[in-house]
Amino acid sequence: QVQLVESGGGLVQPGGSLRLSCTASGSAISTYVMNWYRQAPGKQREFVAAITSGRTTIYANSVKGRFTISRDNAKNTVTLQMGSLKPEDTAVYYCNGVLRDLGFWGQGTQVTVSS
Repeated sequence: QVQLVESGGGLVQPGGSLRLSCTASGSAISTYVMNWYRQAPGKQREFVAAITSGRTTIYANSVKGRFTISRDNAKNTVTLQMGSLKPEDTAVYYCNGVLRDLGFWGQGTQVTVSS
């Protein structure tokens, strides 16, 4: 069983930056595909970014060029560096780990982009 804990959320002004971290415990995540999703109020949860065990990255069009996902297998963490933030990036951000038919979610961290 993998436990995922997100951190780093908060309030930031438009155009600002924020760095989210996802720390895993219970098992090494080096072979997992790690994803970030987000859910805004009244909306469905949506995919943000993914990184494979081979460090291939995929981004939603809405964040491409502004967000960067990375992983540190030695620290069992995944990071989402967010830049040029917009009010529409406001959401609860969730870390997700997938290995074959197993999937694990964190509890989420709130990101609010507002002046």
